[in-house]
Amino acid sequence: MTGATLATLGMATFLCSLVAGFLFAFAVVVMPGLATLDDGPYLRAFQVIDGVIQRSQPLFGLLWVGSIAAVIAALVIGVPGLTGVPRLLLVAAGALYLGGVQMPTAAVNIPLNNAVQALEVAELDADRATKARSAFEARWNRWNVFRTVVAAVTVVLLLLALGAAGSIESPRPTSADTELPSSSERK
Repeated sequence: MTGATLATLGMATFLCSLVAGFLFAFAVVVMPGLATLDDGPYLRAFQVIDGVIQRSQPLFGLLWVGSIAAVIAALVIGVPGLTGVPRLLLVAAGALYLGGVQMPTAAVNIPLNNAVQALEVAELDADRATKARSAFEARWNRWNVFRTVVAAVTVVLLLLALGAAGSIESPRPTSADTELPSSSERK
């Protein structure tokens, strides 16, 4: 495995791990916490949290876009440089991450986020707030859990690819490799 392959595969693993952790935190902490709120406060709290993500947090943007770029770079550099199981694991991880995390994000979660952002929550009566939440919450959560599971599987596959590539490329030293040269060989 070349240094470039190792670096891109390592960076993809690291960034995808952070994305998986972010999605996991939303699935098990943020959304269950918000679920305890009444409809209007629930919608407003989600607007605030999503607003930080969309407008005020450049590190999040770098992480999210960086994970995509790192996976693509790992595929571009790693597929020609790897063979066998490591290549298969990398391709599977890339397909899962791009198709199972990024596509649902773009097709489902972001449009739902934008629909909530467009609401004037303070102007909604109780019935309209309930309808807006009902149109958002269950679908968003379902797809977020899906993205979380896929992101976690992606990370496992990337870790396995790193391990498999390292074991193929870096065999363990044998006793012959560690023997000291004889006095006649040292001259």
